[in-house]
Amino acid sequence: MKKIAAFFDIDGTIYREGLITELFKKLITHELVSENIWVDSVKPAFMKWDKRQGYYDEYLDRMVEMYIKSIIGVRQDHITHIAKRVIEQKGDRVYRFTRSEIERHRNNGDMVIAVSGSPAELVSEMAKKYHFDDYRGTTYVLDSGNRYTGEIIPMWDRESKRKAILDIADQYDLDLVNCYAYGDTTGDLVMLSLVGHPYAINPTKSLIEAIKRDEDLAKKITIIVERKDMIYRIPLELVEVDLIEE
Repeated sequence: MKKIAAFFDIDGTIYREGLITELFKKLITHELVSENIWVDSVKPAFMKWDKRQGYYDEYLDRMVEMYIKSIIGVRQDHITHIAKRVIEQKGDRVYRFTRSEIERHRNNGDMVIAVSGSPAELVSEMAKKYHFDDYRGTTYVLDSGNRYTGEIIPMWDRESKRKAILDIADQYDLDLVNCYAYGDTTGDLVMLSLVGHPYAINPTKSLIEAIKRDEDLAKKITIIVERKDMIYRIPLELVEVDLIEE
């Protein structure tokens, strides 16, 4: 009999923001990265998003760009150590809905798998904390001395996640029609489309627009919005993306 799995994005889906932001901040406190990089290159994008004058994806793209540049020449053991500290200190800062869904799937005997664009070092630690069966994250390539080269093998785009899901399904003999997926951005769109039970968690405007253009996905999507101490299930037809100003 084929198995059932639940695929979870992490940033914005389980964790309430972006784990790479916490990792970047600790690189600064450990003096592996100059604080000027944050102030000059990342903070402006963060402030625009924080004031709701910019988009989270733009801020995150800038963060990732600076992170890639900043760790060139840094040894992997430094990043692994800092990643462990990040999850120890911040790993409980998750959405109640996805935390309960992880527990529900584990209790049902389903496999629980993380597929995230965060660095694999972070995804690994988060997977351990929440007892995931497997995970995929962005690989930051190492040289022969275990130092980062600046090259990456991403896991945040649609095609990377498509390949990951199909490879995992083949590896574990999964029945994707009966599998679940949880995501929040257009990078998760293919992952949501491939399973029979997709959930959009606090979805971005661009994800909602993409779902509305996909008739098959629109019919099966469940939209979850968590705010304060409330969790809302919102029918797709009631979501008005045009009300959101550019």
